Amino acid sequence: MFPTLRTLISAPYTAHGVLFSPATLCRPDSHSSFSKKNPLASWRPHSTCRRSLRVPAAGGFPDAVFDQIKKLVGAEGETGPAGRKMKAKAFKDTAPSWSELEALVEQQKGVLGVEDDDLESGPPNPLSLKRTFGKDEPIRVKLYRDHAAWCPYCQKVWIQLEEKKIPYEIEKINMRCYGDKKPSFLKITPMGLLPVMEFKGNAITESERIMKILEKEYPENPLLPAEGTPEMDRASKLFRLERACFSAWCGWLCSAWAQESQKKSFEAAMSEVDRQLGATDSPYFLEDFSMVDIVFSPFLERMDASITYYKGFRMRGEGRFPNIDRWFEAMEARPTYIATKSDYYTHAHALPPQLGGCEMVKEGEPVAARIDGGEWSYPLSPLDGKSFEPYSPGESPPVDRFLAGKRLVENRVAVTKFALRGCGEEGRPVMAPLSNPNAIPNEDYHQDVDGALRHVAHALLIGVEEKQSLEKNALSVVGSEGGGEALAGQPTYVALGYLRDRVGVPRDLKLPAARQLRSHLTWIMSSITA
Repeated sequence: MFPTLRTLISAPYTAHGVLFSPATLCRPDSHSSFSKKNPLASWRPHSTCRRSLRVPAAGGFPDAVFDQIKKLVGAEGETGPAGRKMKAKAFKDTAPSWSELEALVEQQKGVLGVEDDDLESGPPNPLSLKRTFGKDEPIRVKLYRDHAAWCPYCQKVWIQLEEKKIPYEIEKINMRCYGDKKPSFLKITPMGLLPVMEFKGNAITESERIMKILEKEYPENPLLPAEGTPEMDRASKLFRLERACFSAWCGWLCSAWAQESQKKSFEAAMSEVDRQLGATDSPYFLEDFSMVDIVFSPFLERMDASITYYKGFRMRGEGRFPNIDRWFEAMEARPTYIATKSDYYTHAHALPPQLGGCEMVKEGEPVAARIDGGEWSYPLSPLDGKSFEPYSPGESPPVDRFLAGKRLVENRVAVTKFALRGCGEEGRPVMAPLSNPNAIPNEDYHQDVDGALRHVAHALLIGVEEKQSLEKNALSVVGSEGGGEALAGQPTYVALGYLRDRVGVPRDLKLPAARQLRSHLTWIMSSITA
């Protein structure tokens, strides 16, 4: 979406330097009583409004739609759960310094046995810009994909390249809903569509064409059956089924009309997918993992997230589609898929600006409340294949906390500046308001937000309980005993909420680490408003 946490270590801060930014059409910024410049700047929780609006397919975010959003949000000011007014207290600047936290990162890395990422030859990683897979050969493929890992068509090509271990380079480009395309990219493809592959001096668009060319030019590790075989005939039929599923999904997700008939059509499509998955002994669509699984994966993932959020309909984990459950578990065991996989929250808020809007029904409201932060309270519930959001690889909380803390420490300058947008000026809205590159940070509260983020990083690295047992470094509000300079609570609360609600999966972190970061940001927000 924008430069990632890792790339921002050395990158200068730019308008597109957003770190955590799943999009939503449900929460515009509202008036901030402490911002010195802006009429529209404070963070507002998702509980205020979960009905997605209709948006244009391209271009800017029109004033009429933005005005409609502001009407739906209602009263001004900072709110908490169920719209309750929140008044944050000043807190003490007692967290370790960033240099002390850097030393703690190195110490914990050894204790936990965590190795640095090998972005060129190691496991798939959203931060990679070049993949060689340890091969000493010229790189002939350059893939242009979206910054945020929102684009399902980019995801297909990404997985294929990783499965076939084709050396390639990556350049990340904005989707239209969260910023302008680079002029250099538009020279390559004036329509600006993603993905694009540069190969043998040609710019190739459309994922289907790209994937066919890659299969032909790199026949090793074939992902399609041979032409003229029964398996290829079956694959062709399954590709048509995938398009039928897409139509049934969009028909229900994006429409406010004929909900029951749309639901039945979607259920019928999913039942056919489940039946086809049960036709072999393999958990996959064919006897072995294939291009069919790659083509289905982005949309089954997005269907699961969006239909759960907007319709309250659970695709996974309830035995409704047992073969789809089995397929997800098999896919999540593949490093090539799990590295590209997003989460419910990111998809729920990234899809509306891409699809032109998603329609909420009453059955979705309580589910959406859980996805929009209800599951982020500290301490977190376990994450596994049976959890509210199924994630069959499971978690390792000490390692997940460490990875989140490490990323925060490494990128504190950019993260702090980005969080300060929450109490700054919103700027001209775009189609994806939570990914607005035009927002302007309010540097007046830099020291306060910096102090809070040091508390968050410290808690991630050693655990909340251990941190709070340390008299010198415990988080405490002003009025309790002990030293530490007082830091402003209200702008910090807003800035941390702004940051928390923009943690993107997989762009910033995998789900286990992302939920730890969200939870620890929620912990400090709760602590200064208790």
